[in-house]
Amino acid sequence: MIKQPDAPRHVVATSADAETVLRRLAREGWTPRAGFALPDPSWDVGVARLLLHGRIADDDTETVQLAVLAAARGAGVVAICDTESPAGRALVDDLSRLGPVNSGLDGTEAVANLIPEQRALLDRLAAGDTIAAAAAAEFLSLRTANRRIAEARAMFGVRTTREAVLAYLRQRQRQPE
Repeated sequence: MIKQPDAPRHVVATSADAETVLRRLAREGWTPRAGFALPDPSWDVGVARLLLHGRIADDDTETVQLAVLAAARGAGVVAICDTESPAGRALVDDLSRLGPVNSGLDGTEAVANLIPEQRALLDRLAAGDTIAAAAAAEFLSLRTANRRIAEARAMFGVRTTREAVLAYLRQRQRQPE
């Protein structure tokens, strides 16, 4: 069986950003569809390369649940919402558990999308720890630590862990406290 690539997960601030992402993903073979409810009764919709999109209101937990379920079933998701709202934070947190979430068009907001485990691991790696030592210090299995670091590499758009640590440090310095 051929492994399908991970479905894209984007959380953007404006309709214009969403349109840009949708156009790019459509060129890559994804089929855009408005709304987050899945029409297909089969569980895995990844092979259909379905890309669901829409706006999520600041207090709309039902739509957040639909978007996360769609992503878990293999659909791509492009959500327009405020990531500072409770629903936006919940959406990013839940989608992050499935894999990398892109919230910027150019990847410069990757640090903001890292889950606490990824931040802690990257901080420890930056301090000189090995992945095994960082995993043990954070009470994670080595496998989970490697997965979290791989997700961080994907968010930063780099190939090596060293590059991910450097990108993390650069972007962390640029962010206001």
